[in-house]
Amino acid sequence: MKKQWIGAICIFSTYLFTSCGAYFNQPLDTTRARIGENTSVISNVLKYPPKKKTVVGVYKFRDQSGQYKPVETGSTFSTAVTQGGTSILLKSLEESGWFVPIERENIGNLLNERQIIRNTRQEHSKDNRPVKLPPLLFAGVIIEGGVVSYDSNIITGGSGLRYFGAGASNQYRQDRITVYLRAVSTTTGRILKSVYTSKTILSQGITANLYRFVSVRRLLEVETGVTKNEPAQLAVKEAIDKAVELLIVEGIVDGIWKPDGGPEVVNLIKESYNKEKEQATSTKLFNREMKIRRGRNAMSAMAGASKIVGDYSNSAYAFGFDLKFRYLFKKDPHFGFGGSIGRFELENTGIFKQAYLTSAVNFEYNILPYDRLTPYAYVGVGTVLTKNLSDNFFKFQYGGGLEYLLTDRWGILLNAEHQLLGSDQLDQVTRGNKNDQIWHFRLGLNFYF
Repeated sequence: MKKQWIGAICIFSTYLFTSCGAYFNQPLDTTRARIGENTSVISNVLKYPPKKKTVVGVYKFRDQSGQYKPVETGSTFSTAVTQGGTSILLKSLEESGWFVPIERENIGNLLNERQIIRNTRQEHSKDNRPVKLPPLLFAGVIIEGGVVSYDSNIITGGSGLRYFGAGASNQYRQDRITVYLRAVSTTTGRILKSVYTSKTILSQGITANLYRFVSVRRLLEVETGVTKNEPAQLAVKEAIDKAVELLIVEGIVDGIWKPDGGPEVVNLIKESYNKEKEQATSTKLFNREMKIRRGRNAMSAMAGASKIVGDYSNSAYAFGFDLKFRYLFKKDPHFGFGGSIGRFELENTGIFKQAYLTSAVNFEYNILPYDRLTPYAYVGVGTVLTKNLSDNFFKFQYGGGLEYLLTDRWGILLNAEHQLLGSDQLDQVTRGNKNDQIWHFRLGLNFYF
């Protein structure tokens, strides 16, 4: 019973504390209105002021996806994307410090109010002269575009665990919005620059429960959980902020806008933009960065346990180690080949114990070569030698494991290998018609150069 309670406590702890920030700050009362959240970090580009601010107008920037809010059952006519995109864009343009936004979305209201002012002043003027108002600002650039797509459930998943009436589960869903933005010259109608950005929206739910009879006719039931949904409006705001920033940066690179500070600032902005663009080019859907992290050559040092499957009973694990060299193909890092040397011991308790030397060549396949964590598998051939080099055994081997990169040069390896020998004399006895076999389990470090 004590072990079961310990298991239940471990399950609850694992799942609840992964979302402890939201779990221990649950809303129990109403809150006052507050200043809106900051959606994105101020870019280094926006720290440099422009030589001259550009007057821009936005007539409309709305949802063009036509996507309705997804629901589990039934139907809804609520849109998935906010319809206030114009207001969000105007705020982003103002916060950037590079533009002077003017009212164009409701220009009719503005013109009507100016007409009311003009008529009122003229009616109450003593000399009945025509009343003149200051001229309206005109935009040198019009900003167009919209939220062009809202993709629901681009990735969903979860995990769960249940043990003797105690269980916990975690579920998540990710949506994605895409924003296009373009700057149009009002004098020529030319599209000066067009950019697009995307932002994912995460929804996550964590639950834990306990169902157990603590005594006869005494049932204990406990259930708790938390669900977090990233606000779609904030996601739209962050995507628009990024689009405005990108519009400024690419405009500076192309010479459309000019920052205060001269060529030095322009070069700094170009350098930062090129790095970000390179990273964006290598990053695919689901935020997977397809970057070649691993060098073409690698040296590994591994140690662990070895076990013989032979003619004696009571086989035991004994110590062994390997040194490996690996070369990855330049054109396709999925594939590689290498060699290894090592020493290991084999033991049958109270019967047999012997040390061996080994060497092998392998052909390897990396399943996820661009990720930090990748499974891998390999096949190869080699030899097993007795310590005094008196006997030599041919072997065929295959294996696999996991590698996790701590940095782009250092990685941790976890490996399992099965060796099939061409002889039944490894343990110095022949029984039956099956050749001897060896299992290796290793843990080690990998260094790329």
